Amino acid sequence: MLSKYLQKAILFSVLHRIDVDLANQRRQEGCPFCGDGPLHWANYPRKPRGGPSSLPEGYSIRYSLCCGREGCRRRTLPPSCLFLGRKVYWSMVILVVMVLRQARPRGASTRELMRTFGIDRKTLFRWIAYFRDVFPESSKWQRLRGRVSSQVKDSRLPADLLEYFFQHSNCPPDEGLIACLRFLASG
Repeated sequence: MLSKYLQKAILFSVLHRIDVDLANQRRQEGCPFCGDGPLHWANYPRKPRGGPSSLPEGYSIRYSLCCGREGCRRRTLPPSCLFLGRKVYWSMVILVVMVLRQARPRGASTRELMRTFGIDRKTLFRWIAYFRDVFPESSKWQRLRGRVSSQVKDSRLPADLLEYFFQHSNCPPDEGLIACLRFLASG
């Protein structure tokens, strides 16, 4: 079952390394607002939920950058595979729970998902509304949309998207999951 991957610390390690690379890449590009200001680290701790309890504290750091040029000093967030916007749960947890909710395999009722992952009803229904109403209309998805097959239906996000990466990455499911999260971060 897909949920077994949420307890694999090695997957979080890979996602953390990708986030470090993405943050370093963004830092080298300089300030996206003023164009010439150097970017300095302005990271902050998060308290993400849903992953293995054995994860190092460093994985809970959300990388952030701040322009060093006087008069600009604006903050920018590099893309992240570990975090999905301001949501409290790990992005991998959100993706897996939503896919299980849509696929409804045996034992994946709404109540069972809430109990298994410690998610309250309001949170689960916010995620459902996000992927049903907000994400398909977002500029991020509009930028990413052309990079995947037309068989990925907006009405079946994120399940169709993850299925696309499972089928087209020709790799084990955990690598398909990582590829999907990396793709979402690239938008």
